[in-house]
Amino acid sequence: MLKYPICAHFSKSEVFLFDFAKSDAQPNKLQADIDWKKKYFQAENVVLDPDTAHCNLILSEDGRCVTWNEKSEELPENEQRFHCLPCVLGQQPINSGTHYWEVEVGDSGFWDLGVCRDNVMRKEKIVIKPEDGFWAIRFYKNEYRALTSPETMLTLRKHPTKVGIFLDYEYCRISFYNMRDNSHIHTFQQCSFYGPLKPLLGLWPDDPGHLTICPVS
Repeated sequence: MLKYPICAHFSKSEVFLFDFAKSDAQPNKLQADIDWKKKYFQAENVVLDPDTAHCNLILSEDGRCVTWNEKSEELPENEQRFHCLPCVLGQQPINSGTHYWEVEVGDSGFWDLGVCRDNVMRKEKIVIKPEDGFWAIRFYKNEYRALTSPETMLTLRKHPTKVGIFLDYEYCRISFYNMRDNSHIHTFQQCSFYGPLKPLLGLWPDDPGHLTICPVS
């Protein structure tokens, strides 16, 4: 598992600076920040777990695309499946190292992206927030927000068609980037991970569209 190989060359504060490139920075600076992160973070080709998918979510055969279905499916009941939140998780748990993956959001009108603890509640009505083991951003009604307590409104220069998610387990942080212009969207810091994490995708019924995991290398 890839650890932080750059620590011998950068101080901890210098490493953190790569997460906070201003959205109005020069395009070559933004591109350099993303290229740096991709070099030192392990690329994850996430495959979604059908056993966790809410009954209104349909997965593609390769497990990389999720679509909202107005008619709920009759699916086998299990402890892993989300009952109230329209979410699905990635198959592989993450419990160490640095990782990144990308999700194409296209023109979907209502989505959540992030990670959650593998042991979050899945049957009850809950709010997505760090206190309950979720670290995610949301797009709804043309607004972006970090699902903190209370929620944090985000200002983006351009609407992303693809979102990059960069997770550093040891430093307890997860960052989101707009891969359309490489600008920083939001970072959760000092996260209480406490065990395995799973990539999380949520798709809601209002103008849902679909979400697709992008191949990365």
